[in-house]
Amino acid sequence: MQRSELTADKLRDSYIICICEGAAEEAVIDLLLDANRLIFHREQLIDGGVTHKRKACDIETEYLHRDYEKPVNIIRVLDSRKESFKLGKIYADRYRIYNVYTRPEIEMLLIISEKHYDNYTQKIGKEKGKPSEYCKSILFPCDAVKSKKFWLDYFREPERLIGAIRRYHQLHGRAKEMNLSHLLRW
Repeated sequence: MQRSELTADKLRDSYIICICEGAAEEAVIDLLLDANRLIFHREQLIDGGVTHKRKACDIETEYLHRDYEKPVNIIRVLDSRKESFKLGKIYADRYRIYNVYTRPEIEMLLIISEKHYDNYTQKIGKEKGKPSEYCKSILFPCDAVKSKKFWLDYFREPERLIGAIRRYHQLHGRAKEMNLSHLLRW
């Protein structure tokens, strides 16, 4: 059951399965959880953390066969709308699924934080580069941009991350599509 709207009230008194596409997304969620800046808390996460399992069948096998005392919500943090995630019949109506997009890629937060958004958007028109490629070639010439450690170090002050997320929402927010700003405790 796909739901587009997400509020703290809908997550209150529930467990959460938070699926993160990669290490960068996991670092962002961890940083915001540790700073108590999300509309849910680490204690609500099943098994205490995020998962990288992205296939519905893997989530069903790992998490949904258990008995829970509270409702369970599934939050997916990913960059592509094309990625299919459909729970089987016995689970589809029992679990809410919220998709939170970091389009075109999570690295847009680095570009925004470094105040390179205008430069990137001008450059992309000429070269069609992905944000991750721009970060690797222009901002942080190393392969570490995709690592969790890099993100934890770079955004060690949560307000910097929150500022980038809010700015991202101003620049890329789309009606009927959730992004990381929808997870923030304002």
